[in-house]
Amino acid sequence: MSTVLSQADGTATSTAHDADSHDLIRVHGARENNLRDVSVELPKRRLSVFTGVSGSGKSSLVFGTIAAESQRMINETYSAFVQGFMPTLNRPDVDVLDGLTTAIVVGQERMGGDVRSTVGTATDTGAMLRILFSRLGTPHIGGPQAFSFNVASISGAGAVTFEKGGREIKERRDFSITGGMCPRCEGRGTASDFDLTALYDASKSINEGAITIPGMSMDGWFGRILRGCGFFDPDKPIGQFTKRELNDLLYKEPVKLKIEGINLTYTGLINQIQKSFLSKDREAMQPHVRTFVDRAVVFTTCPDCHGTRLSEAARSSTIDGKNIGDVAAMQISDLADWVRGLDEPSAGDGAERSSTREGVRPLLGSLSETLDSFVEIGLGYLSLDRPAGTLSGGEAQRTKMIRHLGSALTDVTYVFDEPTIGLHPHDIARMNDLLLRLRDKGNTVLVVEHKPETIAIADHVVDLGPGAGRAGGEIVYEGSLEGLRRSGTLTGRHLDDRASLKDAVRTPTGALEVRGADSHNLRGVDVDIPLGVLVAVTGVAGSGKSSLIHGSVAGRDGVVVVDQAPIKGSRRSNPATYTGLLEPIRKAFAKANGVKPALFSANSEGACPNCNGAGVIYTDLGIMAGISTLCEVCEGKRFDASVLEYRLGAKDISEVLAMPVAEAVEFFGAGPAKTPAAHRILVRLADVGLGYLTLGQPLTTLSGGERQRLKLATQMAEQGTVYVLDEPTTGLHLADVEQMLGLLDRLVDSGKSVIVIEHHQAVMAHADRIIDLGPGAGHDGGLVVFEGTPAELVADRSTLTGRHLADYVGA
Repeated sequence: MSTVLSQADGTATSTAHDADSHDLIRVHGARENNLRDVSVELPKRRLSVFTGVSGSGKSSLVFGTIAAESQRMINETYSAFVQGFMPTLNRPDVDVLDGLTTAIVVGQERMGGDVRSTVGTATDTGAMLRILFSRLGTPHIGGPQAFSFNVASISGAGAVTFEKGGREIKERRDFSITGGMCPRCEGRGTASDFDLTALYDASKSINEGAITIPGMSMDGWFGRILRGCGFFDPDKPIGQFTKRELNDLLYKEPVKLKIEGINLTYTGLINQIQKSFLSKDREAMQPHVRTFVDRAVVFTTCPDCHGTRLSEAARSSTIDGKNIGDVAAMQISDLADWVRGLDEPSAGDGAERSSTREGVRPLLGSLSETLDSFVEIGLGYLSLDRPAGTLSGGEAQRTKMIRHLGSALTDVTYVFDEPTIGLHPHDIARMNDLLLRLRDKGNTVLVVEHKPETIAIADHVVDLGPGAGRAGGEIVYEGSLEGLRRSGTLTGRHLDDRASLKDAVRTPTGALEVRGADSHNLRGVDVDIPLGVLVAVTGVAGSGKSSLIHGSVAGRDGVVVVDQAPIKGSRRSNPATYTGLLEPIRKAFAKANGVKPALFSANSEGACPNCNGAGVIYTDLGIMAGISTLCEVCEGKRFDASVLEYRLGAKDISEVLAMPVAEAVEFFGAGPAKTPAAHRILVRLADVGLGYLTLGQPLTTLSGGERQRLKLATQMAEQGTVYVLDEPTTGLHLADVEQMLGLLDRLVDSGKSVIVIEHHQAVMAHADRIIDLGPGAGHDGGLVVFEGTPAELVADRSTLTGRHLADYVGA
């Protein structure tokens, strides 16, 4: 508002300022992915929640359109030189985008899988701790890098030649870098020992295919390097190698060679494995690589650093009797108290010591605020040395929020992707408070969410639908929460859905015995997990649910685990390739037409020669976003014209890949195209609620919930007697939860045992047995606080889960 002084009496009056009229984010004609000319106006400095079934277009509107364009425009403010080092972003397919502010996206992607990445390194806390120890630690050993397990200690000396005043001068120079890396484990915290029999078959020669390491085939460059390196005879069985030849095969450091006229680098097998495989966290490895690593490598805690990753010098420097390894291993809630204690003068401090502590007071204040934010956001049970790759999607998302909670920035657009993922009902209220705090600082908050508890706090609700995939992409409601309830949309009808406790529960047929479980925060847990029924393992985040199930149940014979690890895929990957569905389809086409199966792959012989099977032509414009244009030869069908002449059930391969799953179930289930192997996979895809996906839709366009259900459908094919599902309702709309419960029932009724790690009250109410862990998180958890039926838990109400479940079912 502008203040204007009245001429008559000198009183101040207010008039509207033009700047105040820009209080909306306007989107008109959005067509990203399945959006159908969507237009919407969102109020700034308010909390807007986007709802709708999975695949309805929420992420396409919020992330693919609004956030993407904001970030693209911010990138364009940098110089062309800087933009050359940044990822290029395409302008979203939209007619008008107006009123945008700087967008900060807090997604649900898990954090990096590098073994050197921890909660401390992924946030500012690790850096602040290193500075703290470099100032207050005794004895003093060096600067902050002396406490970093990612910096090795190096020293060297030699002659250098340089020009000065037109004269050439030679001087002796030496250098020394003091790092905190443990030299034994190279900052990994674990030492590895290799089972050589898993690396090669000693009875065979190199040329006979002795090497059994994934990805190291003799058919490519790897084989050419081994055959041409000259360090050993490729026709000699490895079992007959001399000690020097075996050492060269396994441990030789990288050396440059010229093989067949080409400059190449030879590296010993074990060094290659350490660089290619062991530099990643185990959870981030592809399944076949993980299987190989589990078979070939034995990991033990490093005997030198005892798992702290730190050198002896770094461990020798202490503050009040604790070294940086001890501090990083503390639960963050305890660490916050310890840091606050440093800010208080100690009776034993001398004048110099007191002055030093006074000098780091701003650092202590900043570190305390950050650690308190961890506690406030419900992550106080973590420790700073926790590997980042082991955090769940929900934990990773909340960790990313830490840096924004204390930010002085206002008028920013914060974009959240299902921030309640992985949260117990007890923790959702805390997350809601954080979202409202961000809004009340004058920021615009956009949230994609399914949970009614978060939808309830919205200032503005945008419901997309009416269905998913081709049946979605429209705004079916926009307005207040009460209006949503009366709207008659799918979300509106299911908003107040509440599952009821089952009248009768199944009787267990046996039990999986767990004795003395003590991984992470578990405190010698003994529990019998019922078999032949649906078991829900519950408890607040950090109570020990995953530690119990993944640490003591996963890995047993007959146990199939469907976890939250993300699936990988390029724009050439799609549901048909990921699930293995394309294989029986290709064979069916080949058999029906008397040709090779490879013709029916857009990534092989059947690819359009103009676009190489991509369906589009990509033009790289350097610092500007690349342009993709529809291939004029195949018109986006990806296949060579001659391949499209072959038919199966009156359809060519491109028409089949354009089918939704639901239609394909009928197509391959009966008639001339009947293919039992393909039909079985399609039925599983339909069972998990993906009937609307087309078989050839790129994986890069799928939402997080769709990807997890795709993974679930794939792993359901494995032959197992016990299925472990880690939060299968992630990304599911209220209307889809019922379908998921039906799927779980069918699994149990078919003779399987199903164990579900879950926070959703509908799943708890539907379970036959509940195992509740707690009572709190971190060292306040790790105990089984209840075992029994949902009705008994509701009647007992002695745990947080019991009280929330009782409120949910209205008991």
